[in-house]
Amino acid sequence: MLAARMVDAVEDETAFYSKAERYWQEVPPTVDGMLGGYGSISSIDINGSKKFLQRFLGDGKGKTGTSCALDCGAGIGRITKRLLLPLFRTVDLVDVTQEFLDKAKTYLGEEGKRVENYFCCGLQDFEPEPGRYDVIWIQWVIGHLTDDHLMRFLQRCQKGLRPDGLIVVKDNVAYEGVVLDEVDSSVCRELALVRDLVCKAGLRVLHEERQENFPDEIYQVYTLALR
Repeated sequence: MLAARMVDAVEDETAFYSKAERYWQEVPPTVDGMLGGYGSISSIDINGSKKFLQRFLGDGKGKTGTSCALDCGAGIGRITKRLLLPLFRTVDLVDVTQEFLDKAKTYLGEEGKRVENYFCCGLQDFEPEPGRYDVIWIQWVIGHLTDDHLMRFLQRCQKGLRPDGLIVVKDNVAYEGVVLDEVDSSVCRELALVRDLVCKAGLRVLHEERQENFPDEIYQVYTLALR
């Protein structure tokens, strides 16, 4: 279903969220499950993300610190394991599915000792601790939030940042309008709409780029650094 706005695509907000929760409860807690059967793209994804993120990290004016990161919609911790724990001293995970967080505790292995918090919560209700995070990483999950909830969540994330902290959104973008996925109860927005919601949340896009080398049949994926 193609719509010009999210509000046209989603008629019942409560059902939109509960249907998504039910969908993820049926998904196996594996990398392939997290990636909808596209487990083979995980390394390409992580390498692209690392290259994107490292331009902001380090010492010096305006650079982002590396003490603590938050993985939003973390699932079993695929991004935490391969991207965040190698770069940050500690990491927190938040996901709506308890089974995924339970699995993360074994999937992350020895390095998982540096995970401080596992939050089981939908992002529409999650409140990051103010001033805690250097980087808040939000990947393949904004489609599960309504426009209003996404804007409010980004505002709460901004409050959750340390000085010179960074919010990173990496997600599918539609070629036009808003596309509703009835199966997992999510939407895919065109890039202009994502930028517009970021702006309305009071944030600005510092940098954006398209993820390269993904299969042609999946949506194009963009990464945006926000502050």
